[in-house]
Amino acid sequence: MADIQGNLKRTHETIGAAQERAVSAGRGGTDVLLCAVTKTRSAGEINEAIACGVTDIGENRAQEILDKYDQVGPVNWHMIGHLQTNKVKYIIDKVCLIHSVDSLRLAEEIDRRAAGCGKVMDVLIQVNAALEESKFGVTVEETDQLIQDILEALPNIRIKGLMCMAPFEDEPENARVYFRAVKEIFDRYKELHQERLDFTILSMGMSNDYEVAIEEGSNLVRVGTAIFGARSY
Repeated sequence: MADIQGNLKRTHETIGAAQERAVSAGRGGTDVLLCAVTKTRSAGEINEAIACGVTDIGENRAQEILDKYDQVGPVNWHMIGHLQTNKVKYIIDKVCLIHSVDSLRLAEEIDRRAAGCGKVMDVLIQVNAALEESKFGVTVEETDQLIQDILEALPNIRIKGLMCMAPFEDEPENARVYFRAVKEIFDRYKELHQERLDFTILSMGMSNDYEVAIEEGSNLVRVGTAIFGARSY
């Protein structure tokens, strides 16, 4: 069994140290939110993490949110994985933030479902800065167009920022270039406050590279293995 309390303590200490380095380098300064990634984790493990102070959890699959939703809480749910349009209806009233908007078609479905339950859905645009074929997301060059299309036509979506998944590397330093590219886009938009454009969240960094992501300005990290231990499938 993983020492969830001890792992959380170490993770928060690592986040704090990385944040100090970001401040010293002039690339950060805001608090960093820890989103505990609970893919394949039991409700018991998640509730233990919540008891240890976790306020936000992220799931990769809509079905896992549905399976665990009534067994867990209270907590803020994040949809962090690829979201199929036919699954939006199941999670639209359950999550506080969708990290993985990667197409206008998906955004249109989110807007339609959000309108149906009388809410404005907070989302992040997923940017595939490394152009990995195995990952979803728009390219750096496509990001502006998707943001513009959403603002022009989809009144039940509020864009809160960007999400990035860097390639998995044995050397986390190699991810820095991708985090920096997405931070540059984020900085352009965070000054452009509009009714449905509120760039306050930069979701970058997972268990293997979140220190580098924070150093490059991330203010939300998605950490699972470092908290719960290695997954057993």
